[in-house]
Amino acid sequence: MNRLVDRFLQYVIHDTQSNPSSESCPSSAGQLEFAQLLLSQLKALDLRNVNLDDNGYLMATLPSNVEYDVPAIGFIAHMDTAPDASGKNVVPQIVENYQGGDIALGKGDEVLSPIQYPDLHKLHGHNIITTDGTTLLGADNKAGIAEILSAVEFLAENPDIPHGDIHIGFTPDEEIGRGADLFNVDKFGAKWAYTIDGGPVGELEYENFNASTAIVEFFGVNVHPGTAKNKMVNSMTFASRFQAEMPSQETPECTEGYEGFYHLTSADMGVAKSSLHYILRDFDEQGLADRKAYLIDKVATFNEGLKQGRVEITFTDNYRNMKEMVEPHPHIIEIAKTSMQACHIKPLLKPIRGGTDGARLSFMGLPCPNIFTGGYNFHGIHEFITVEGMQAAVNVIVEIAKQTAIRYR
Repeated sequence: MNRLVDRFLQYVIHDTQSNPSSESCPSSAGQLEFAQLLLSQLKALDLRNVNLDDNGYLMATLPSNVEYDVPAIGFIAHMDTAPDASGKNVVPQIVENYQGGDIALGKGDEVLSPIQYPDLHKLHGHNIITTDGTTLLGADNKAGIAEILSAVEFLAENPDIPHGDIHIGFTPDEEIGRGADLFNVDKFGAKWAYTIDGGPVGELEYENFNASTAIVEFFGVNVHPGTAKNKMVNSMTFASRFQAEMPSQETPECTEGYEGFYHLTSADMGVAKSSLHYILRDFDEQGLADRKAYLIDKVATFNEGLKQGRVEITFTDNYRNMKEMVEPHPHIIEIAKTSMQACHIKPLLKPIRGGTDGARLSFMGLPCPNIFTGGYNFHGIHEFITVEGMQAAVNVIVEIAKQTAIRYR
């Protein structure tokens, strides 16, 4: 466990925040620098086929230790952290044997409160790693990397545990939707894989949103305000009215479970031109199509009511629900469930209200459900993870390797 924690604390101090404005891969230099560190650590474990390509995709293999045929399986995590909060100068702290109440973050007034985050009530007695209240922690997904490496190290040190070929993949730019762009499934070599990129202990997910992005652009006319009467057309007025008329109960803060949403993520505002950037999410393909149709009709209605100016909309599809690609292979889920139960963990099958590399990889021929890391509150300054949750993830990874070998013995 100490090595696991040491790995994680070493990893989070590396700034690997991905950059959606960059067209390079990886999108930030910090990811490649971090990959070089991981490359050296994988080589030190004496793994096979350790390779880091120019785009920041890192792969390695722990060879099988059994004499019969076992399908090669994989474990995948991403190296980047989200653009939503700073990943620079991360200062983690460990709260040992948490006994309840607020946790002070760093030296300021920021706290982690069980009133705001009731999950803390279930974590009394646990050792909790938090931020200092100024950055995210980076458990999403450096915890997954630390857990995979620790599990592989444990398997290498305990040859009495049977396993087939174990393939490891660390990807860049998952947080900006590009993690699977240049992933070479054939080179990876696994029959199926698991992303270690979930939240609380027990999470097992093979359903995710269908996802699309919508950009609504508003075109007006800019004239000097001193002579603007009957001439200026302020596009910001259109944009604000458009957003005000969106369904107020179909947003992330008002939905849960299998409910989809519209989410205004950013806006670029000006008199002559403004744009609203939305993400659309729905577990059902028809539901996503209906959301697109709603926005198309709304734009058309808006344009009909304008005497000057115009509104345009464009869509970009991001990923699809992996359920249709994983369900035909129920043994992948059964092995994960059996492994959790063997580790005295109750499997919590639930939909991902987001996406992972596994969603796209599943459609690229690599069925890839998602497993917990033990973390909470990803993408913000209140992110935290428990040491016990991380160790539980390591145990499950080891057990999946073992149960796969037993199944095919």
